[in-house]
Amino acid sequence: MEVRILLGAPFLLFYFLHPESLKFVFLNQPSPEEIDKVFMRMALREAEAALAMDEVPVGAVVVQGDKVLGRAHNQRETLRDPTAHAEMIVLTQAAAALDAWRLLDTTLYVTLEPCVMCAGALVGGRVTRLVYGARDKKAGGCGSLYDIVRDDRLNHRLVVDAGILEDECTEILKGFFARRRPGGPSDD
Repeated sequence: MEVRILLGAPFLLFYFLHPESLKFVFLNQPSPEEIDKVFMRMALREAEAALAMDEVPVGAVVVQGDKVLGRAHNQRETLRDPTAHAEMIVLTQAAAALDAWRLLDTTLYVTLEPCVMCAGALVGGRVTRLVYGARDKKAGGCGSLYDIVRDDRLNHRLVVDAGILEDECTEILKGFFARRRPGGPSDD
């Protein structure tokens, strides 16, 4: 199945290699920033799926080269599992896709800065690069409150790019929490 799609400036040709994986072929040479935006938009779609399930709207995608290894969103309430953050789920999917726990040469895109638990999993899984949208000043483990993924004392460090589509990533979270506060807007 081949589909041509226009996402912003770059044209993308994508098709399924396996039912669970998606490969992207860029028909022109978009900038690294445009590529980051494409995959962050995919993570935002996952965040929207979380929102539809009344979960905190965080979405994540793991990519290796031009291949998507996994896509996930928060499912803590649904699964009644404190570790069911989008990042933890997508790392498990990526490891299964690669049949390896070392996620070498991968990039994780996530709409919210990972917490300490997820930051530790990124280091432990040897993810190469982290790209996130919204900063988390209360629980961020990748630069805002702590910086686990770049700590020289650990055996692995990640390249981090923060603030990609930050406004969009922040707005979905703000809207979710505003609806949950007493006196906030309702979904009616």
